[in-house]
Amino acid sequence: MILYIKLAWRNVWRSKKRTWITASSIAFSVFFACLMQSSQLGSYENMIDNSARFFTGHLGIHQVDFWEDQIIDNSFDQQALFELDLTNPSILMGVPRLSSFALASHGDRTKGAALFGVSLEEEAAFSYLERKLIEGDYNTESGVLMAAGLAANLNLNVGDTLVLMGQGYHGVNAAGKYSVTGILKFPIPALNQGAIYLPLETLQEFLSAPNMISSYSILLEDSQDTEGMKAHIETILKGKELGVMTWQEMLPDLVSSIELDYYGGWVILIILYVVIGFGIFGTFLMMIKERTYELGILNAIGMTKRRVQIMVAIEIFLLIFLGVLMGVLMATPIILYFWSNPILLSGDAALAMEKFGYEPIIPFALNFKIFYNQGISIFIIALFLAIYPMLAIKQLKIIKALKE
Repeated sequence: MILYIKLAWRNVWRSKKRTWITASSIAFSVFFACLMQSSQLGSYENMIDNSARFFTGHLGIHQVDFWEDQIIDNSFDQQALFELDLTNPSILMGVPRLSSFALASHGDRTKGAALFGVSLEEEAAFSYLERKLIEGDYNTESGVLMAAGLAANLNLNVGDTLVLMGQGYHGVNAAGKYSVTGILKFPIPALNQGAIYLPLETLQEFLSAPNMISSYSILLEDSQDTEGMKAHIETILKGKELGVMTWQEMLPDLVSSIELDYYGGWVILIILYVVIGFGIFGTFLMMIKERTYELGILNAIGMTKRRVQIMVAIEIFLLIFLGVLMGVLMATPIILYFWSNPILLSGDAALAMEKFGYEPIIPFALNFKIFYNQGISIFIIALFLAIYPMLAIKQLKIIKALKE
């Protein structure tokens, strides 16, 4: 076997042009497959991360009936959280939030808005809210931070006065005037068109709901480790009128969208594999065609077809391995760069993304499984296609081969 390997290795590098053509076709196949899956998984991670940080958390603790009827009356006293031991290595952090809806008015313009009462200091770490500030001052004790789209609709600027009107705790009327201290620009179009952030105490006062919160949002180390942590927290909440939900339960539309896109992505990957297969098959076809005379000589001087097949099989294995390795090495720095620097879309492409409710960027995921899965997939496809050279050698006619 060692002799076969030595012969195969020498044959691989005897025709460098053929070797590089074959290996390059496999390498580019792996490269494009890795980039495609990385961008697909990156978009999922980005959507989950944004939704968790700005809306639900990976886990959310609520009043038992809150998610079915999201009204201020289904909030709970935040004092209940102080009685819970939520320390766990899998939990990065948690933040209290109070949410409601109100009419936002300025001059002769009025628009519905989503109100979020938060701890601004904690929210800066949880949702990176401070990074979304594009104008004004983030730290405010009694003012409001407005989404850029909503501010534009109401013709509001920093320093202007905003009037809020809504329904408070247990049906009381809620009304107040607040100074706009900052303008925020969000990656989520829905937030950008209707979000208003206030200090938690300010919103509690506006809604006549002292110490009340709608939810306690929890951020996990791993966004997929929700079921185990949910079970853990449920044991802590036992006997209390509080429940815990995963982001998958709170955002079923997002889960369905990801699943649908995932299967659609596999259809595209299969099409890509077919195209890749034709390319690899073509290179194998060329390799056997160019070496027909050589293989005929080997057969004529006494090497059996079985031994020729073994030698060529090892050559093909080495070529495939070289090609897959090259593809992974080519894809790694590119994916690493775009993982740190997502592609920012502009112009019509950005408008189209925002129209469908997506952040106008193309993020990439950095995950060992991407390289492993695509490398193994292309490797198996190439090995399957290597059946043809084996069959061609088996059917080789010495006299005909020597005439080539």
